[in-house]
Amino acid sequence: MFAILAAVFFAIDWTAALLIAAIMVLVSGFLDALDGKVARISSKASKRGDFVDHVIDRYADAIILAAIGLSVRCPVSFALFAVIGVMLASYMGTQAQALGLSREYKGLLGRADRIAVLVVVSLIQYVFEMSGTSSLDINDIFGYSLIAWMMIYFGLAGNITALQRAHTIWKSLP
Repeated sequence: MFAILAAVFFAIDWTAALLIAAIMVLVSGFLDALDGKVARISSKASKRGDFVDHVIDRYADAIILAAIGLSVRCPVSFALFAVIGVMLASYMGTQAQALGLSREYKGLLGRADRIAVLVVVSLIQYVFEMSGTSSLDINDIFGYSLIAWMMIYFGLAGNITALQRAHTIWKSLP
């Protein structure tokens, strides 16, 4: 629910919406980290719960990144690149499990890293926009906003992470 709210606020062309979106991402990430712990502590952890958690996480990632791509701050092509990188990195992590190995979390950009970067960059973009700088200076870094550059980073780092994980899995296979 908080990821959907974050997506809505990212899509809105209103500076204060960036602050709200960052808070929603932070709450969503916190609750995502908490749900597994609660399940384990209460002895209710299950394969179905793990599956549902992964499905919801992928939808949350895709919805937030797509909303950023639909915003005025980022070209859709950058969002598509970010979604591909993020989805492939996550897929490679769970593919290890599907092959009977342990879940693969290594790599340049994990989910917790993405959440942290998303929150920090959104807050910095918010400060830049609130300071009243014109679109020709700090909000316009080689023609793109800081949010847009973050999406390029997500695409590059996500794909590198996917390849790192694929390499690690390949080496682990008999």
